Amino acid sequence: MNTSRRLHRWGAILVALPVIVVIATGILLQLKKEWSWLQPPTTSGSGTAPTLSFDAILAAARTVPEAEIETWDDVDRLDVRPGDGIVKVRARNRWEIQIDTQSAEVLQVAYRRSDLIESLHDGSWFGIKLWIFLPAGLILLLLWGTGVYLWWQPHSARRRRARVTTCD
Repeated sequence: MNTSRRLHRWGAILVALPVIVVIATGILLQLKKEWSWLQPPTTSGSGTAPTLSFDAILAAARTVPEAEIETWDDVDRLDVRPGDGIVKVRARNRWEIQIDTQSAEVLQVAYRRSDLIESLHDGSWFGIKLWIFLPAGLILLLLWGTGVYLWWQPHSARRRRARVTTCD
């Protein structure tokens, strides 16, 4: 068996599991805006310019028991959407709270799964991003190259044979 076929076969076996994870989670991420189970839809607040202080945002977030927010240490990030009039507070436990930037009213509370799916997608959830997913990506690139070569080889051979028979 030639080297290209051997590389292609073993490379496919080596990257099968990481590639399946990347493909499956990639499909889910394509649907995250369409499926509220993955990512809560963005609501609209009453204004377009944030007027809340950080203290008011934290106080509003603390009223949501599911988020388990007591201090800023419990907050993963804030996503301010001035055009929608909201601030999304993402708790470390993956709960998302959408707060009106004018009134501090809690508009929506939902569990956010898209961040988990993203960490599975890039391998960081497993703690092996650079040790498994990066090599799998490089091997996948090699598979693409050997696959193109294996596809091109018989076509090229047929052309050569056709050229030789027409010249005779």
